[in-house]
Amino acid sequence: EVQLVESGGGLVQPGGSLRLSCAASGFTFINYAMSWVRQAPGKGFEWVSAINSGGSSTTDADSVKGRFTIGRDNIKKILYLEMNSLKSEDTAVYYCVKDFRSSWYFGEYDYWGQGTQVTVSS
Repeated sequence: EVQLVESGGGLVQPGGSLRLSCAASGFTFINYAMSWVRQAPGKGFEWVSAINSGGSSTTDADSVKGRFTIGRDNIKKILYLEMNSLKSEDTAVYYCVKDFRSSWYFGEYDYWGQGTQVTVSS
């Protein structure tokens, strides 16, 4: 059974930092691209960042470029999202998602985690 379990969310002040983690199990982690997707209150899903299976290629949404960094540890089977210079508009539930393929290019997902809440507020 595929499981994606996010952690690391919480309340942070504007300009602060958080590191999200996603522990993966039930599939061969190193074979698949992974992404982070978020949903702000009352809004639709927004793709945030993606990384290929080997970790050598990443891509980010313009809204987070230069502030967020996606990474992965294929030994520990963990996906990360380092978030810096956080803004109120980053407030959302953040989901770890598994891609069908090893490349992030097509962005087609088959499994989602339960999500972790990130709130940016003073």
